[in-house]
Amino acid sequence: MSITLESKIPSGPVGLKWSKYRQEMKLVNPANKRKFDVIVVGTGLAGASAAATLGELGYNVKAFCFQDSPRRAHSIAAQGGINAAKNYRNDGDSVFRLFYDTIKGGDFRAREANVHRLAEVSVNIIDQCVAQGVPFAREYGGLLDNRSFGGAQVSRTFYARGQTGQQLLIGAYQALSRQIQAGTVKMYARTEMLDIVLVDGHAKGIITRDLVTGKIEAHAGDAVVLATGGYGNVFYLSTNAKGCNVTATWRAHKKGALFANPCYTQIHPTCIPVSGDHQSKLTLMSESLRNDGRVWVPKKKEDCGKTPHQIPESDRDYYLERKYPSYGNLAPRDIASRAAKEACDKGLGVGPGGRGVYLDFSASIKRLGRNKIEERYGNLFEMYERITGENAYEQPMRIYPAIHYTMGGLWVDYELMSNVPGLFVIGEANFSDHGANRLGASALMQGLADGYFVLPQTIGGYFATNKNGRPTADHPEFKKTLEDVNTRINTLLSIKGKRTVSDFHRELGKLMWDNVGMARTEASLKQALQRIPEIRAEFWENVNVLGDGNELNPALEHAGRVADFLEFGELLAYDALQREESCGGHFREEYQTEDGEALRNDEKYAYVAAWEYKGVDQFPVLHKESLVYEEVHMTQRSYK
Repeated sequence: MSITLESKIPSGPVGLKWSKYRQEMKLVNPANKRKFDVIVVGTGLAGASAAATLGELGYNVKAFCFQDSPRRAHSIAAQGGINAAKNYRNDGDSVFRLFYDTIKGGDFRAREANVHRLAEVSVNIIDQCVAQGVPFAREYGGLLDNRSFGGAQVSRTFYARGQTGQQLLIGAYQALSRQIQAGTVKMYARTEMLDIVLVDGHAKGIITRDLVTGKIEAHAGDAVVLATGGYGNVFYLSTNAKGCNVTATWRAHKKGALFANPCYTQIHPTCIPVSGDHQSKLTLMSESLRNDGRVWVPKKKEDCGKTPHQIPESDRDYYLERKYPSYGNLAPRDIASRAAKEACDKGLGVGPGGRGVYLDFSASIKRLGRNKIEERYGNLFEMYERITGENAYEQPMRIYPAIHYTMGGLWVDYELMSNVPGLFVIGEANFSDHGANRLGASALMQGLADGYFVLPQTIGGYFATNKNGRPTADHPEFKKTLEDVNTRINTLLSIKGKRTVSDFHRELGKLMWDNVGMARTEASLKQALQRIPEIRAEFWENVNVLGDGNELNPALEHAGRVADFLEFGELLAYDALQREESCGGHFREEYQTEDGEALRNDEKYAYVAAWEYKGVDQFPVLHKESLVYEEVHMTQRSYK
């Protein structure tokens, strides 16, 4: 079938598009909403807020998560804050400035209309969350407090100490629980989606596995919403929770949904450095720390083995402040990450293996007092000490970049629907709002904007204009997909090879980090593309998955997810190879300015790369959505 990318962006000035859309969209009568069943996969911030809001509107919702409770979603790990253009500080912020900062921060590779809508909706998110009781930090007079984040010169980030994601998730969970009690939402915990079901080309259901009993079931609905997060664990070591995976979006991709910009992966500059091969994940230290911490390395290689207190101020290189005086330590994540790598590559890194830089709070403690720093970041300092055994109040933290967020995801239009009718994708699982690099504190903003304010309105337009009905779970397409899922599970269990699933995952992750990580070259990408199919072939011949499918079996869960990573990783590398430019988190060493900054090629690559699946070991087909900017002009990004 031929695919045409219709973004469905409303006409008119960018600041009026969302209003125009809402004025013209078709509505579903409140009494008729009870006739529609919506399947929501994932109950992090995006999924929980969407399920709760859809239930409140009157839809019948089935919500699924593989955790034992929605409260264990990875959204709790977002520590630093959530952006909103409230201008409480009266420092010049506005909806337009948040919109522009986000477009610029994404290196002019995001869809303009979606980003402006996000900035508009941001002001409502804070009111919603305050009404839910989210304990945002407040100033002495009682007003909500703000702090700065990377890529912005205003204070627009609302926060709850270093636990913002957790507190926002509790608010969404309360709203979700209310709807569960009311009967509009049925919750399926410890249940994993293994495939999507299409009937007459429309998404009409999913196939799931009960992770406790192993039971495979089919669930039918009028539409499917994927809110399943990002794919950072393709690199094995990342800041993501171990359960985070690409399975839901990848299985949808194999059923026809286009995967957009998979090469846009974000490296977070403020993570605890790797300590050895025994590690299974990395720990994020919030970007908010860069408000009060100063990043530096020794100026001389011979000082790298000394303790930080032995290195005088004159022998320290505060390289972010030196290279980017306008933004200093709050330069965007991609820029700060590359600067740290550059310092360490020159032999100026600190700590084991020289893979670390200092994040120093001594000046802030001296200026503000330890109590103030503890009030702002106490739980983060405690977490750092538990992991490293070092007291960051008394000596600088050691940090190093790590895989964190993924800007790529399933392609969606302005309504957040994929090219597969009835399949909606929200939060980190879609590609739409962040371009090639996400600014800090914008993930929570997008997840809640999609879930509370955008999807609940746009999904009604789909129901109002598509009258193809809801099939039952005994439809032939459901039976066929059930058979495919069972065949795959039985194949994994029958191989009985000699290598563990984790062994394959670790090998793939190291290959991805070394060849498709913070810096990429044509040679490294071609090497990865040659090696990934070899690892994948060995996986299907030599993996050893213990246990069986009719019981609690974490090894089987992991095997299915790694099998998908072994296919997805190839697409990620292929996307990075065809994009012969550097932009945001995608840094091709062949394309950089004289001073080492990303060098875009707007003439050839100002488009969304949306890939069509053609089969394992087959080249995917590239579809392009041109990025047209009506309100802003593409310029060489500068934070100096």
